[in-house]
Amino acid sequence: MSEKVYGLMAEFHTPGDLLRAAEKISHGGYRKWDCFTPFPIHGLDKVMGYRNSLVGWVSLAGGAFMFLNVVGLIWFANAFDYPLIVGGKPMFSPPMTFVPAYIMMIMGGAIGALVGMLGINQLPRLHHPLLFKKRFEGASRDKFIIVIGANDEKFCATETRQLLETIGGANIEIVEDQE
Repeated sequence: MSEKVYGLMAEFHTPGDLLRAAEKISHGGYRKWDCFTPFPIHGLDKVMGYRNSLVGWVSLAGGAFMFLNVVGLIWFANAFDYPLIVGGKPMFSPPMTFVPAYIMMIMGGAIGALVGMLGINQLPRLHHPLLFKKRFEGASRDKFIIVIGANDEKFCATETRQLLETIGGANIEIVEDQE
């Protein structure tokens, strides 16, 4: 099995240490890095440069798609495919399409949110290289971890290790992908 470097992992002891380190990494020009914490840290997403997720737009598109498809299906079925005159009512009436179209819009939005979340997060990923590191278990209890990916343009194993050491990283380890 060939082993490939996934990145460098450094451990920090307090949320403040992690936030200061994240600022220095961000100002250092790194783009492919992530933080793992046992609880949310206020301001970390801003330091990391995260914007609003695209999942909401995918959900909106799914809901609009389903709403318009149901209205179109009802219109086509009543006006062209199987026109049935009942009591002089019109072949197509927008108010009668609202309830089924609204129900399907909710379903389309939910499916869009699920598909968008899975696609944008690149899930399902059945294994992750960090899960093979024993020290990574602390990220769910009391440790704060930064991982700088080897696929970053600025990544150099020695220089990146030096940066992590100067900003206060402890237990710096190389993470290897075993695919």
